[in-house]
Amino acid sequence: MKAKANASLARVDWAWKDERPGNDCTESLSADERFHLAALVLRFQSGQKGWHSGAASALSRLTLPLYKTLDYLGATTTEKRNSTVRNTAVCLIIRAMNHWQIAYWGFTSQQWHELIGNDYYAYIARHGCTANARHQIIALAYLLCDFDDLWSIGRLSWHSIAAKIFGQNAFLASYQSIMAELLACGYTETGNAAAVRCAVAGVFLKERSCNLYQIRRETLLALHKNATAKITRKGLVLLSEVLCRAGIISRPISRVHTIATQEIKYKTVIVGVSPAWAEMAERWFNTSPLQRTTRVAILYGVLRAGRWFASISPEAARPEDWKRQTCIDYTSHILRWCVGDYSTPRASVASLIGKPLSAKTREGLLKSLRTFFNDVQEWEWLPRCFDASRVLATPISVRKLIGPDPRIISDDIWAKLLWAGLNISEEDLRKKNKIEALANVSAYPLEMVKALAVVWLFSGLRNDEIRRLRIGCIRWEASIQTAPEKSSQKVCLLDVPVNKTNVAFTKPVDAVLGMAVEAWEQVQSPQPSFVDMKTGELVQLLFAYRGRSLGISFINGSLIPMLCEKAGIPQSDARGKITSHRARATIASQLYNAKEPFTLFELQEWLGHSSPESTRHYAKITPTRLAKSFADAGYFVRNLRTIEVLIDRDVIQGSLVGSIPWKYYDLGHGLCSYDFFDQCPHRMACARCDFYIPKASTKAQLVEGKKHLLRMTQTIALTDEERAAIDGDIASYDLLLKQLAQVPTPDSGCGTKEIPNKKVWL
Repeated sequence: MKAKANASLARVDWAWKDERPGNDCTESLSADERFHLAALVLRFQSGQKGWHSGAASALSRLTLPLYKTLDYLGATTTEKRNSTVRNTAVCLIIRAMNHWQIAYWGFTSQQWHELIGNDYYAYIARHGCTANARHQIIALAYLLCDFDDLWSIGRLSWHSIAAKIFGQNAFLASYQSIMAELLACGYTETGNAAAVRCAVAGVFLKERSCNLYQIRRETLLALHKNATAKITRKGLVLLSEVLCRAGIISRPISRVHTIATQEIKYKTVIVGVSPAWAEMAERWFNTSPLQRTTRVAILYGVLRAGRWFASISPEAARPEDWKRQTCIDYTSHILRWCVGDYSTPRASVASLIGKPLSAKTREGLLKSLRTFFNDVQEWEWLPRCFDASRVLATPISVRKLIGPDPRIISDDIWAKLLWAGLNISEEDLRKKNKIEALANVSAYPLEMVKALAVVWLFSGLRNDEIRRLRIGCIRWEASIQTAPEKSSQKVCLLDVPVNKTNVAFTKPVDAVLGMAVEAWEQVQSPQPSFVDMKTGELVQLLFAYRGRSLGISFINGSLIPMLCEKAGIPQSDARGKITSHRARATIASQLYNAKEPFTLFELQEWLGHSSPESTRHYAKITPTRLAKSFADAGYFVRNLRTIEVLIDRDVIQGSLVGSIPWKYYDLGHGLCSYDFFDQCPHRMACARCDFYIPKASTKAQLVEGKKHLLRMTQTIALTDEERAAIDGDIASYDLLLKQLAQVPTPDSGCGTKEIPNKKVWL
């Protein structure tokens, strides 16, 4: 396992010294100050240069802090441009103090906004000045008046303002140390530098400090929540990852949309739902302990039921109005729904709208509503008027259509996928593919893509388990020697994290998997810790790059299409699209049908199932193995008798054709002369048939059978129908015995029976 060193960030001090505690910062103006401020404003308006006599000394309480701060900001008198900016900033503040008759220390947030303007053009239109002193005025307000409501001003160059306030050298040192850590994690400077500059500047301004080690996670979250620009949110996430690696914050902030974006999205899905229903659904969503993905799926199902309820009962569509009869009606209606009915939004299923819902979708809608009502009744938000588990149970007709059906990939296609996965090259990642989804593959290093492909092809893990594998999940142990002459070979063990049906476990895998994973770990750059969504732990993920974990759809949407293109096979076969889970079914089937196959319980342990019932669905016997076992069982030899057909050539060639039987079917106990014996519906009652000719070897059996029937008529009280049946059997036996009257019994020697023009040995 590659060591992950902690981030080493720059430590800088803020050179600004706040001298306000030793100065007179009274907000009100004296009469003398008001007089000189008014006189200066008149001189500015008339175009006169310079200040009148006595103004500088009378206004020193107000102007000296401004001049000292502007010197700190770099707006000095040494350069003409800086001198102009300096004078412009002071003159605009003097105008504002004269207008509002208050010292700048007493300016409200709204007054500063009016002075600064919403943007540069509003600032120019208001003041009519040509020198851009807007940043200097913002810095003066920030340093001298604690004005930090900068995010409501409008669009600003944050890093430019931060560089002025905290010093160019201090800001650059902090920014460059952050970028150095990101570059070490695999990020590129292109596309990330501007985002990081904005984030560092915003956090420094919010914290009023340029010390990276004093940044709080709450500040990052607040800025991420209120940021309107996507680039700012991106930079804040990157900054949080570096701070987390350095141990400054407990964990990075999530790469999620802002709260405002989530609210807008939520408003789109509650269209057509009553306010009471939407409120209860949202309350359940925020209370349920289920995972977020599960809660989202259930929420959509509950809102879909709410739209249906509002359509049939608009005047009473609250959750408490849902009764037992409503459950019955809802269940019956779902059986007739089509794709898109009561669904919002519908863009993802636009091509399927109007088609009948699948059985799994119907079952999912009912299950969502069952979970919702069971929870809100259990939590006593609603009175328990019905048992949701019973009245919203999935109908048997729907359940019968649902069942585990692992779709195994055929051996020829699977072999091509294995070859493609083991032979991925840099060209496969970088070449321009016709498939747009393959562009995502080129964003990752070759070693990572190759390791991911080998894990998918050899581990038999679920998509979620692959994404949550941790660094150091591969271990090597010496195998047990089965023979003295055989050398011991290391066994590769894979540590699998907690999954949906079982706890964490370890299983043996092919050595090629272990070597591919270790090759990736050797070149993997340090990554931040991620929160395991199932356990809540902070873990180091194996498949993480540039501070991001592997996407949910990457294997199905990018990796598998790339392997299919390299192997020259379509992305779908006779059983549907090739997905990540089909590899699990294929590997399980091959292990179960191997030359020395896994037992069912061994396969259960290897797959990580908690019950052998789940494993049974994966233990599919291949048709080839089944055919071999069927042939070895000798079913045909045991159950199908080859009937010998006896043909009398003399009858065929002679003049007796048509009057004497010429073809006989050997039945074992007798012969049948019926030409269409294979179509005879009475082959089980040959004794009563005129075409039946008994063999001599059956004579003893017939005599014994007749005696048995006679005993039955003497000792058993039979009905008329039963007696008629037995009398018929006795008559049949008499007829057969009459035919065998002249034939010696088997114990007296080998007899023959005469058949016209031919002797048949019996």
